[in-house]
Amino acid sequence: MGVITYDIEIPSSIPAAKMFKAVVLDADTLIPKIMPQAIKNVQVLEGDGGVGTVKIIHFGEGSQYKSAKHRIDAIDTENLTHSYTIVEGDALAGVLESITYHVKIVPTEDGGCICKNRSIYHTKGDVEITEEKIKEGKEKAMQMFKAIEAYLQANA
Repeated sequence: MGVITYDIEIPSSIPAAKMFKAVVLDADTLIPKIMPQAIKNVQVLEGDGGVGTVKIIHFGEGSQYKSAKHRIDAIDTENLTHSYTIVEGDALAGVLESITYHVKIVPTEDGGCICKNRSIYHTKGDVEITEEKIKEGKEKAMQMFKAIEAYLQANA
């Protein structure tokens, strides 16, 4: 199994705690509301939203994928960190064992924040992930973050 890691940092004018609440705690209802083309809905299969919770994400019509099952690995509302792993679904494209995401929202001196996101792709065998696929993933993460930011600014 191979491992490919990439990091992305996205600055925002939204306060860190407010962004964490939107991006992590309220994401299951907020994202389908503001980006239904990306995510149709999120269903909890087991758990209470904390560590060990398993969810299935049903992607919207604008997505090339149908669904992904993910597990919450860690959540720390005090330190504004969240980790989860996609463990099943067509988003793994038959070439990945899993994808793990580590999100940390860091406050900035100007009252905003930086969203730091590390994605770790665990490939099957010696499968290679192209730079283009990684760039595509980064762009989608950026679009979703910016859509949440715009929603929070418009509904402050």
